[in-house]
Amino acid sequence: MTFNDVIGQEEAKQRLLQLQSEGRLPHAMMLCGPAGCGKLALAVAFACHLLRTPQAEAMVKNLSHPDLHFTYPTIKLPSMGADRQPVSDDFAREWHDLLVRSPYFSMDQWMDAIGAANQQAIITAAESDELTRKLSLKSSQGGYKVSIIWLPERMNATSANKLLKLLEEPPAQTVFIMVCQEPEQLLDTIRSRTQRIDVKRIDTATIAQALVEQRGIGEDDAQRIARVANGSWLKALEELDTGNENRAFFDMFVLLMRLAYMRNIHDLKKWCETAAGYGREKQKRMLTYFLRLVRENFMFNFHEPELNYMTQEEENFARNFARFINEANVVEISELLQRCIRDIGQNANAKIVFFDMALKMIVLLIQK
Repeated sequence: MTFNDVIGQEEAKQRLLQLQSEGRLPHAMMLCGPAGCGKLALAVAFACHLLRTPQAEAMVKNLSHPDLHFTYPTIKLPSMGADRQPVSDDFAREWHDLLVRSPYFSMDQWMDAIGAANQQAIITAAESDELTRKLSLKSSQGGYKVSIIWLPERMNATSANKLLKLLEEPPAQTVFIMVCQEPEQLLDTIRSRTQRIDVKRIDTATIAQALVEQRGIGEDDAQRIARVANGSWLKALEELDTGNENRAFFDMFVLLMRLAYMRNIHDLKKWCETAAGYGREKQKRMLTYFLRLVRENFMFNFHEPELNYMTQEEENFARNFARFINEANVVEISELLQRCIRDIGQNANAKIVFFDMALKMIVLLIQK
């Protein structure tokens, strides 16, 4: 993998290359930024750059270089004994397959790849021990050893403290690259021992260009998708998938609003049963999507296209529906959805949560 495979992020690329060329490469870096901005792609491209030699070209290209180590959240499989903690190597094949396919993927996609149900993926203390063991070995190629840690904020307390010790006394010629989405959840002592590099959202023009060049999308469609993506290549790819989750969420949003407006209690009850059948993580994603559409419909009333980030389908619906989301109810509707996300996250009965929301939505839509 090379920097050419990273979409945009020219500023971050140049900073990394400059650190190396000037001999100021820190032993530990932390790439921070929102989902879909390409943090992992950037980390892998830079690691390949550090490890690339004529003799190692094939290994670098296949991401199988013996001095390239990956750490990532894992789950405990049913086949593992009670005292057995999972480590990254237990899922090396799934990780490699997903990474080679594309370095742009979400935590949900990773969980699907390893067959996780409702488990919480973490980086265990056993993983930190295993990483210490690997990095204590001499470099196989006589150069750098690179450790990429994806989502270090998912380390448990024991794992974090063991990693801290490793950062305090790093093995020779070892470079740690942490790919972090929520750095505030890391130990202060870990953050203080890394050089933070903020990776910004990808600009709209770059996403549009990549859609045209890599996916063969027409320029007009590419521009609209890029605006909706709001700096995330992952969101741009989701919009290309005709069966993507957001399309189903859009249908659920439209049905909810129509039934609430008609005060159709009977069919609203059926709607709630359908929503309650989703897993809790999917329910929270759906409600978060609803929050975004409420915001977009409210902004649509101002007739300022640059303020809106909607697909063509969403915009077509907004032309007739947006007037029902206004100053009289937009705050209360948003707060209602936020409470639902909180309640679902706290394992409240989903049917009750959704039915209560639906009944309250009837009242709020009347306030137009």
